[in-house]
Formats: sequence, C-alpha cells, structure tokens
Amino acid sequence: MNGTGQLLYKKAKTRIPGGTQLLSKRPEMFLPDQWPSYYSRAKGVEVWDLDGNKFLDMSYNALGSLILGAADPEVDAAVKAAIEAGTMSTLNCPEEVELADLLCVLHPWADMVRYGRCGGEAMAIAVRIARARTRREKVAFCGYHGWHDWYLAANLSDDSALDGHLLPGLEPAGVPRSLKGTAFPFRYNQIEELEAIVATNRGELAAIVMEPIREHPPEDGFLEKVRHLATETGAVFILDEVTAGFRLNTGGAHLLYDLVPDIAVFAKAIGNGYPMAAIIGRGDVMQAAQNSFISSTYWTERIGPAAALATIRKHQRHDVGSHLVRMGQLVKRGWEQAAEHVGLPIHVGGLDPIAHFTFTGENSQAAHTLFTQSMLERGFLANKSFYATFAHNEEHVNNYMAAVEDVFSSIVQTLSNGTLIEMLRGPVAHAGFSRLT
Repeated sequence: MNGTGQLLYKKAKTRIPGGTQLLSKRPEMFLPDQWPSYYSRAKGVEVWDLDGNKFLDMSYNALGSLILGAADPEVDAAVKAAIEAGTMSTLNCPEEVELADLLCVLHPWADMVRYGRCGGEAMAIAVRIARARTRREKVAFCGYHGWHDWYLAANLSDDSALDGHLLPGLEPAGVPRSLKGTAFPFRYNQIEELEAIVATNRGELAAIVMEPIREHPPEDGFLEKVRHLATETGAVFILDEVTAGFRLNTGGAHLLYDLVPDIAVFAKAIGNGYPMAAIIGRGDVMQAAQNSFISSTYWTERIGPAAALATIRKHQRHDVGSHLVRMGQLVKRGWEQAAEHVGLPIHVGGLDPIAHFTFTGENSQAAHTLFTQSMLERGFLANKSFYATFAHNEEHVNNYMAAVEDVFSSIVQTLSNGTLIEMLRGPVAHAGFSRLT
C-alpha cells in the first residue's frame, strides 16, 4: 500500500527530523513503507487516509488521547463555542477556574491546580514544583514520564536505566551531563529498589514519581509503602496519571486504591484530542510554584479547558470508565481465544482499557509486522496494542476478532512452513528507538 501517505512521509523525512513529531506515530513503528501515515479525517473509531481508504482504529486511537472517540460531538460543540467566544484575550478565561473546581471535587485531597497542554510538559512542571517545595534536586521514579531533561538524566549514569520504562536504545543526547546522578529508576512492585534509593540519598530526594498502575496491579501494599517512604523522607509524592487517568473511572486511577498523593498529573484523555494537561495537588505543595517561574502564554488559551470540561462531564454521565474496561476485556479475551483456537502462543497483558498482546518465540517482531500488514489489508489499523474508546462497541470488536483469528491462522501457517519473512512486503517494524535517515 504505497499510496499518497507514504509519498508524503518520504517528503516529511526531508523536512522533519525523524519524520514525525511523536516517536510512537512513526510509520516504521507499525509497517515500514506501507503504513498510511496520514489521515484526511477521523470520526468515532473510523479513520480515512489521504487516498480515501477507511479503516477501523483498533490500535492506539491517538495514543490514548481519544477516550471518547475522534471528533466527539459534545466536545467539539464546546470547542466551537469557545472559538466563537474568542480563544485568547489579555484577560483570563473563566473556564480554567471552573475546571479547577471540577478536578478538586473529583479528587477531594487536592486544593489547587495548574495547567499545561501535554503530558511530558505537565510532568516537568510537577517535578519543578516538587524541587521548589523541597529545595532538593534528586528524583526517584517508576514508569514512563516523558522526554524532558529531569527524566532522561537517568540514562546519563546508565544507558540502560530507562529500558524497562521507555524504549531500549534511547541515548540522552542533549541532556546536560551536570544532571548525572539526579534521577533514579525503580521497578513497579519492587519496593526494595526504592528503599535502596532512599537509603543512599536520604534527605536529598525532592520527589518520588510513579504511575499508579500500568502493566500489573500493586502487590503486597506496594503503593502504601511508596507513600510512606515519601512521607518519611519529606519527598513530594507525584502520581503520573497521564496514561491511567480516566481509563478505569472518572478521575485518577489512584482513587480506586485510596491512595493520597501530594500531586497528580493528567493529560491525554482529559481533552479528548484537544491539548490539555492538569497538575493538581495539596495547597501547601502547589503554592511552591510561586517560588519558581512556571509560566506560558498558551497555558491561558480557552480551547483546552473547554474541551476538558465537556470531556469530563460526559465521562461522568456515561460512566465511560466501565465501558472502556468492558471493551478491553472483550478484546483481551478475544485475542486469547483466537490464539488458542489456531495454536498460536501469545502473551496478553496490560490494563483492560489499554491492553496488549505479544507473540512469543523467534521472529516475534516479524510476526507483529505481518499481523499489522494483514489487518491493514482487511481494513483495520492494528498492532499489538488496543486503546479502548467510548465510541467502540461490540460490533466493532466482533468484526475485529473475526479478522484477528483469520490473520492468526495465517501466521501459524507461515511459522510452520518458514515463509514468515517472505510474506512481508517491506522491512520488519522497529521495536525500539532507531534514528531515521
């Protein structure tokens, strides 16, 4: 499928370093030389490429930002009203206060809110506030938290430090060497790793940063133990809810575990495709923002807060979290049943609303590439992940699963007769960070 999108992408690589603005949207991560690459329009879970081909998105759905589905009518109506009223002014938009109230009602432990427009930026703001609050520099973290210097500094000490959190092979080029020794990773459910960091850096940690849940549920009181260590050491406890937030419930996933952080950060889902991020926290911690310079013109525009208000209110009314969980469970069960039916070994994991599967054994990445290629031929944007939206329904899942079983069966045949690589019409998809030329 070397259509208009691939031609445009070839041009993009001569004008845009890396070809795209987001690593996870690089066509090489899906289907090199064949991925449609660009969309002309999107609605619900349907996407049209530049040649007018329609696909059902059973993959990332804009990396999880489209929690309601593309071009949701209620959110778009709120945005259009904001545009008609003027998106920027010398004065501030009242929606930012209204949204702050709503976020603090949903999270009664929180008193104050600051805004950004994307997740990585918001996490950098949260860490800045923590450092301003504690007058310390070091940060312990668990999970993926963006592209900023404070986080990538972990790879200055050990170039594999982020392998279990980000993508393998990522070099911290451009990150000041002076930040070496300021960021320390620990793995989820491995409390002894955080205890070792605390013991070595006692009295020096500005923050302990983590996702409340991602791949596995907390075990043996893990979250409570992290909270205790943060309190004991005087570190600001920051929860990164950029991925998990609003997937399982209306609000942060931490609410399900009765976990009380000092700061929680939201992005992606709260704007349903419109740029918006929120940093919420305890009043005494958030006031530390006044001791630093954290300010940006476009944090005051109107569209983001208007979109977030409409998204969150619809989320509340329709119990969107429960729907996302149900869709994810259907897909995970479908993967398992389809694989079992054709005798294909796979591993299924992830939170229900952001599920994934992996082929096991040799040539697994080639098998994933063939899966994406074969599903694209059948009208699906598909890879090894599925991010559920409110626009997905059982019919979508059933149609997808019929195609999945057919493709799984074909993959089994190629594995048995040794023709897997021959079936690919292009290179194997990239699995980690690769520089493009």
